[in-house]
Formats: sequence, C-alpha cells, structure tokens
Amino acid sequence: MAEREPYPELQQESKESDLSRLPNTTLISDPLPLPPGYTFVDSPPSLRTYLDLRRLTGLTPKTDAQGEGALSGSWVFCTVLYQDQNRPVSEAEVVAMGRVIGDGGWYFVIADMAVHLAHQRKGLGEAVLRRLIARIKEQAPPGALVTLSADEKGRALYRRCGFVESAPKSVGMWLDL
Repeated sequence: MAEREPYPELQQESKESDLSRLPNTTLISDPLPLPPGYTFVDSPPSLRTYLDLRRLTGLTPKTDAQGEGALSGSWVFCTVLYQDQNRPVSEAEVVAMGRVIGDGGWYFVIADMAVHLAHQRKGLGEAVLRRLIARIKEQAPPGALVTLSADEKGRALYRRCGFVESAPKSVGMWLDL
C-alpha cells in the first residue's frame, strides 16, 4: 500500500502561497514628497488631536484611556502637519496620521490611517503609508509581515502600495470586548 503524504491540502496551500507570485512591491518604500506647507513628524499627536482626527475622519470613536494606550503602545507613529502661510508656526495643525503596532521582530499592523477631510486627495495618506512601511523595512529584521484592516475607501490605496487581500487563505476576524 502506497504511503499517503500527511495533510496534502496543507502542502497544496503552501505551493499556492508562494511569495514569488506576489506583485513587485518595491515601490512602497520609495519616498513620496509632501505638497508645500506639509511636514512629516515621526511622533504621535496629542491625545485630543488623535481622538479628534479619528472622529472627524469616520474612524470609530475611542475613549481617552483607549487613546492613551494607542499613543504609548505604538511601535512607530507618523503625523503630517500643515502650516498655513498666514499663521504662526505654533499654529501648525495635524492633518494626517498613521501608526504601526508591532513586536519589532516580524509582525506589524498598520492602524489609524486618517487624513482630515479638508486635506484629502493630496497624496497625504499614501505618503504616510509609504513612510510607515519604510520605517518597518529600516528597523525590522528581514521577513516582516505587515497587515492592516482595509476599509472600503482605503482599499485602492493599499493595493497601489502592494497589499493583497489574504482571503481565501485567511480571513481577518475581530472580537469587541
């Protein structure tokens, strides 16, 4: 009797998930300049700004305690400031943000991608995303896995930057507590 290979469906899945079939994603670390008046800041915004920008952009509202945990527990944070030429530098406002939650080894989650409505369609979201990915590439060991939850309106951006849907191999799930 011929010996059957154990778990042939897992071996088939392994062949189907060959990374060589994925699109070339080298473009995601290419720098993307910001328009005039905008500046990157590689640190989190204030708690109030973080919570307000989430709310204004349609992300789920969070409590102060949740926001404090997000700000202190992020591996990398990127914000974009806008400086109106007619206002003092001290009045620059945070108009975009994104952050990475990660273990520093191989697993990273991009979260809280948000661009203020008055500043959308200027490439700020893509610039933040590329900057976050570049930071992961610079600081993490080779072989990092970067994931995110893609709302409908952000999917085109994420695809443009090399992200692919994980289904049907795996499906994201969550548990609200």
